[in-house]
Formats: sequence, C-alpha cells, structure tokens
Amino acid sequence: QVQLVESGGGLVQAGGSLRLSCAVSSSSFRINAMGWYRQAPGKQRELVATINSGDNTNYADSVKGRFTISRDNAKNTVYLQMNSLNPEDTAVYYCNAEVWRRIVGTREYWGQGTQVTVSS
Repeated sequence: QVQLVESGGGLVQAGGSLRLSCAVSSSSFRINAMGWYRQAPGKQRELVATINSGDNTNYADSVKGRFTISRDNAKNTVYLQMNSLNPEDTAVYYCNAEVWRRIVGTREYWGQGTQVTVSS
C-alpha cells in the first residue's frame, strides 16, 4: 500500500503565498519522480511542476517564476511553494509520485487533493 498525504491548501488573497506538502508512505519502496497537478472547475487536470530523483525540475509556463517544487528524500516529501498567487491558480492540487516497490514494481500514485482558493 502506498499513501500520499497532502497538506497546506487553503484560502489566500491575490498576491499571497501558500506552501503545499505531500508525504509518501509505504514499505520497501523508492520514490522516483514526484509532481503536482491541478484541476480547476470545468477544466482538465494539468501539470504544475515535477521533480525527478536527480532534482531536475519542470514547470508549466503559467507558474514559472512564481512556484518552486522541491523534495526532501529523507522525509519522502515533496513541496510546492506558491508565490504571487492569482485567482487563476484556484484549483484542487494533486500530488503525484512514481514509486517503486519490491515485488510490485513501479507504479504511479495520487494524493487525495487539496483545495487552493485565491480571492481577488
């Protein structure tokens, strides 16, 4: 069993900041890439940012320069620091992790989602 537990969402005014966290737990596992996705009402889920095991990062154009993804391998946790938030960032944010587990192999897992609402 692999669990992804997200935290840090909430309501913030435009121009404000939030930090999302996602902790991965399991047994006999290794985390490869991790990332954050978001889904706004009436829209498809979209990539926000990813970070691989070599700490190489990738960002959606809409968040470049405002969001920063990072990971703490000792804590099996990925973070998303979001600055200069605007109402277009309002969405449910989902954590994603590519996890290798003994016997099971490599699979992709998702968190339950955390709501981020930015008021104008």
